Amino acid sequence: MKYKNAVLDDIELQEGLKQINPKFGDFVTRVAGEAWGLPLIDQKTKALITIAIDVVNQDQVGPGNPFGAHVNMALKQGATREEIEELLLFVCVYAGFNKVAGCFGVLNEILDTPS
Repeated sequence: MKYKNAVLDDIELQEGLKQINPKFGDFVTRVAGEAWGLPLIDQKTKALITIAIDVVNQDQVGPGNPFGAHVNMALKQGATREEIEELLLFVCVYAGFNKVAGCFGVLNEILDTPS
C-alpha cells in the first residue's frame, strides 16, 4: 500500500517506533514525518535513499533495526526486491563490499521469512 507520507500515514511503523520508546516514537514520527512530507522527492525514492544511508551507517541489525523498517517502507512504496538488490550492488561500490554483504544477508532474512 503506497502512502502519501510513508511515516505519518503508516500506523504500524509509528507503533513500532513507540515500542522502542514512546517519547522516541513520537519525536521520530513528527520530525521524520515532516521530512517525508517535503514535496519534490517521491516516497519510493526517499525510502531507497534511507536504505543506502543504512548501508553506510551499518544500521541493519539489533533492536530498533532501521534497515528492516526501511526495506519494508520501500516495499510499501512500490519498490521491488530487484530494485533493492540493485541499490545494494550500486552502493557497495561507494560504501564498501563488506558493508553490503551483511545487508544482503539481512535482506534475505526479511524477504525470505514467511509473514
